[in-house]
Amino acid sequence: MHGGLTAYPKGRAKRWAELFDQLDLNKDGKVDINELRIGLAARGLLRSDAEEIVRESDTNHDGLLDFEEFSQYLWAHEKELRLMFHTLDRNHDGRIDVGEIQQSLHNLGLEVSTEHAIKILQSMDRDGTMTINWNEWRDHFLFNPLHNMEGIAHYWKHSLMFDIGEHMTVPPEFSQQERQSGVVWRQLVAGAMAGAVSRTGTAPLDRLKVFLQVHGSSSRGINLWTGLRGMVQEGGVRALWRGNGINVLKIAPESAIKFMAYEQIKWLIRGRNEAGTLRVQERFIAGSLAGATAQTIIYPMEVLKTRLTLRKTGQYSGIVDCARQILRKEGVRAFYRGYVPNTLGIIPYAGIDLAVYETLKNAWLQRYSKGSADPGVLVLLGCGTVSSTCGQLASYPLALIRTRMQAQASTEGGPKLSMVGQFKHIISHDGVPGLYRGIAPNFLKVIPAVSISYVVYEHMKKALGVKS
Repeated sequence: MHGGLTAYPKGRAKRWAELFDQLDLNKDGKVDINELRIGLAARGLLRSDAEEIVRESDTNHDGLLDFEEFSQYLWAHEKELRLMFHTLDRNHDGRIDVGEIQQSLHNLGLEVSTEHAIKILQSMDRDGTMTINWNEWRDHFLFNPLHNMEGIAHYWKHSLMFDIGEHMTVPPEFSQQERQSGVVWRQLVAGAMAGAVSRTGTAPLDRLKVFLQVHGSSSRGINLWTGLRGMVQEGGVRALWRGNGINVLKIAPESAIKFMAYEQIKWLIRGRNEAGTLRVQERFIAGSLAGATAQTIIYPMEVLKTRLTLRKTGQYSGIVDCARQILRKEGVRAFYRGYVPNTLGIIPYAGIDLAVYETLKNAWLQRYSKGSADPGVLVLLGCGTVSSTCGQLASYPLALIRTRMQAQASTEGGPKLSMVGQFKHIISHDGVPGLYRGIAPNFLKVIPAVSISYVVYEHMKKALGVKS
């Protein structure tokens, strides 16, 4: 007989004792991680959840669960599950139906069809009533370490952590608990480091893209190889990384400003007391406004990045010298050249990025999720990469016009054109394809940038002690 049974209601303690005996394969009165993994796999659950359960319940840190630790975990987890059950059970009839599942997921920004909601319900419905009672709910989630309904939405937060070297518009969402525990800033630091390494790794392609954008019709004969070779001939191998220093420097302030602005705007949209994640449309508005705020503040760094990227050998001695020369020759207004197309570009980027991400996410959920909302890393990376690439494709002409306006004084003899003037000039000289000049190196850098960013981000998270 197990000790510590008297502390809990009799029926519950008896049920826990039976569960403990099923898991304790070698009958030594302890459950180790391998026994727990086997038990979870037998119940059709993720074996990886075993580590989380042991981490939460192993109070004496011996790597084993005795019956008392096991009971304490189940006691606390059942309390959380009961709260979740009551949240879902909107009409308080003691049962959860298909409509209630759909409504709850909708409130968390997850849209699922009735057909998919039925599948979710059927995965828990043991008595065939097409509703879920408390016992069915509890037994289904007993060994699943989700702590609240947002845990389901957590997997699908659209995250800016994978840096593709362009403006990622919608910042990640963090729960109140994550904000209070300091996870937020550790994740932002990990994201900034990942961005720095990935941008440095793909900097030659980025420089070639800017060169092709600015020197449009005069760069007709230049392809990927001849462009990179020309840069090396003009300034040596180091010339491939011109402008990378400031491109890396601006990651930290941009991420921090965007995140803080997003949190403030989110608070204005939902109000202080309204918990939960934003709906897709709200995130589009909040993300676009946060992106515009961050861009307004750091925009002079964008101009410096373009000028330093395009500079000839010996033209500027560094970032400060470049800023000083622009200020002296062109005045303060030069630091905001191209600001209008840049800000306008945020809207199609954010809208298409989020819309494509949501579509891909929901398609995956409808087709492949079997009792788990966790899609795995590759699916999330795939959805994020495709959606941000589509966003870039839509906003590329505006990004090209912005870069040309930023570079105007450094292209000798070129006319000083407005946004509309630039547009007309490109169409008349290069036709519509001219609006997409430089897009090949831009797309070539997406996959290496995302891959480098992901690997560095995961290592940085481990180093900073952030749990996945």
